[in-house]
Amino acid sequence: MSEQTLPSEPVFLLRQGGSPLVVSMPHTGTCLPPWLVPRLRPEALALPDTDWHLDILYDFLETLDATVLVATHSRYVIDLNRPPDNASLYPGKSTTNLCPLDGFDGAPLYKADAAPDLDEIAERLEAYWCPYHDQLKAVLQRVKAQHGYALLWDAHSIRGRVPRFFDGELPDFNIGTADGQSCNALLVERLTEVLQRQDRYSWVVNQRFKGGYITRHYGNPIEGVHAVQMEMSMNTYMSRTRADQIDPASAQQVKGVLRAMLESMLEWRPGMT
Repeated sequence: MSEQTLPSEPVFLLRQGGSPLVVSMPHTGTCLPPWLVPRLRPEALALPDTDWHLDILYDFLETLDATVLVATHSRYVIDLNRPPDNASLYPGKSTTNLCPLDGFDGAPLYKADAAPDLDEIAERLEAYWCPYHDQLKAVLQRVKAQHGYALLWDAHSIRGRVPRFFDGELPDFNIGTADGQSCNALLVERLTEVLQRQDRYSWVVNQRFKGGYITRHYGNPIEGVHAVQMEMSMNTYMSRTRADQIDPASAQQVKGVLRAMLESMLEWRPGMT
């Protein structure tokens, strides 16, 4: 492997917990390796497509004794929620690549002639993508061995308006279970019951965001792994006047709903009716 593509710091942070809950945050990372920075356009260096502030929204996870796996590097290095073969998760719809060449707004990320070639993409896959997924696989195996099943929550957020991916305003909470393939149906019912008890936020299940690679690949109810993707609109917690800042009051309200959903998830057991 070329030294040019090696990470400058660990590619993930891990907190081991004792409950059946595993939370993955593949798009919160903001680290850009020194070898990549000079090749990106100035607008890309602001990392506009980051899942901002999920560490704050989910700061209660330790009290749930959850295992938490968090990416440290930007999705512009490599997207941990894309298949290693770069196959489209949404055929016929616009999406970004395993190693993105453009941002959510469609603007190029790289300066002229600075985009990665296939050899470099393969090296990034080995250096960044594989360690994250090797760790996630190991964590799920440990949790399943301990409890007999594992609950995987893949945490994401996105701007409320991204015309490239969807029309109009995105619902506040977007649950994805690969059209019901990645998670027990009764467990999803418990999550939606939490959302039905509140009237502040809009929500949908398996619409524009059905779950990315992590949800689809690891979610296997027959094998005891139940995976859910939560794609949350940043409009629910970001400042309306400063696009780069969190709104503390709004974040506190969102946090209450997230916690209630995850607590309900933990109350579920396989075989419950």
